[in-house]
Amino acid sequence: MKPAAPKSGRRTGTSSRDRKAARRPKRVPGGAIDEPARARCDESAAPALIAGIEQFNRGEFFEQHETLELLWRDTRTPDRALYHGILQIGVGFHHWRNGNFHGASVLLDEGIDRLRPFAPLCHGVDVSRLIADASAGRDRLAALGAQGLHRVDVMSLAPRIRFTP
Repeated sequence: MKPAAPKSGRRTGTSSRDRKAARRPKRVPGGAIDEPARARCDESAAPALIAGIEQFNRGEFFEQHETLELLWRDTRTPDRALYHGILQIGVGFHHWRNGNFHGASVLLDEGIDRLRPFAPLCHGVDVSRLIADASAGRDRLAALGAQGLHRVDVMSLAPRIRFTP
C-alpha cells in the first residue's frame, strides 16, 4: 500500500511563508484594480487612515487593525494595499506584544513588502521611513528570537508613522 501524501507543508519541510507565496493571489472584491499603485498618492489622507495611524502611534495595535481593516475592505483603489500594509505592520507588533514570534515575523515581512510600491510618500505618509523603521524592528525581533520577545518593550521598537507636510 502506498503511503498517503502529506496534507501540510510541515512534513515536507516547507515553511508557512513558502506555502503562502505559492498560493494564487487573493481576489480583490469587485475585480482587479486597473490603476498604478501610486495613482492616488497625492490625494489627502482619508480620515480613517489618520485615525488608524494615530492609534498605531499610541501602540493601540489591535484598534488600528479594526479601523484600517474597514478602510481597506471598503476601498476599491490601489491605495488599499497601503492601508493593508500599515495594518499588517501594526498587527505584527500586536503579535510581538502577545509573545507570538511567528505571527509577528510573518506580518511584519508582509506589511513591509506591501508598502514598497508606495514609497517614498503616499497620502502624506512617510512610507520610506515607515519601511526603514519597521525593517529595523523586524531585524531586532529576529535577533531576539522566540525566547527573547519579552526582553524589550515593543513600544521602544515600534515605528512612529509620520506625515510629511
